[in-house]
Amino acid sequence: MLKQRVLTALVLLMVLLPALFYTQPEPFFLIAAVFIAAAGWEWARMNGLSMSLSLVAGGLCVLACLGMWWTGVLVDAWPRVWLLTGTVWVLAGAWMLKAGVPAWSRVARPVRLVLGLLALCLTWLAVVQARLLGINFLLSVLALVWMADIGAYFSGRALGGRFTRRKLAVSISPGKSWEGVWGGMVGVILMACVWRYADLANGGASPSFYTLLGERGWGFMVVAVVFMAAMSVVGDLVESLVKRSAGVKDSSALLPGHGGVLDRVDALLPTLPLAMMLVSF
Repeated sequence: MLKQRVLTALVLLMVLLPALFYTQPEPFFLIAAVFIAAAGWEWARMNGLSMSLSLVAGGLCVLACLGMWWTGVLVDAWPRVWLLTGTVWVLAGAWMLKAGVPAWSRVARPVRLVLGLLALCLTWLAVVQARLLGINFLLSVLALVWMADIGAYFSGRALGGRFTRRKLAVSISPGKSWEGVWGGMVGVILMACVWRYADLANGGASPSFYTLLGERGWGFMVVAVVFMAAMSVVGDLVESLVKRSAGVKDSSALLPGHGGVLDRVDALLPTLPLAMMLVSF
């Protein structure tokens, strides 16, 4: 399993990194659209669609992404779209986690399908616009999610072994704990402060997410990154809830050793649009 995970990660890096750092952003846009299409296929499968209809769902995601690209909306700020998307993620995420698996299962399948595909397409638009703001900006948002996950893993293991481990959402994801959440947030705050300091030391030619937040004060930046870390946990838990509703362990087997595309990008679904919301105003 470990060998599979490492090999898959290396292949993904060999594909993603050259596209990300290429002088023109278009190759990255295309690769991101392919990943979104794969996630759309997985979402349709988890919501009970056949293989052929799931492929159609993935194709619709690609067409929607290419349509946004062709019509030129990628360069528009869309602050109201990001505000609405962020608000929906906060409210819908809170409802789903409170109501649990049974409530989600009672939502009509067409509604579930449309909401998921729409969230995926908006995530593609967010990651594309983040890339247009600069590689440093996009990497800083991605790193926030990675740090929240890494910090949660190590603090959950360390603190959970010494103190009473308090489960975060035992019916959805039994392995997650409140100790992990707090540890992830501390890691995110430290990383944001160091990253912003490095930006300032380098003259801020290509500002990061933290530099743009810090223009409104250090306090605002800290509150914003804690909120983002919390929403990355929400994205992870929401996908776990959907998988429990579908009765599957992984969203698919597209990425050997890792599960599916949704298993790898679940925390990015709310955080990328929220990052664009925070810097659009």
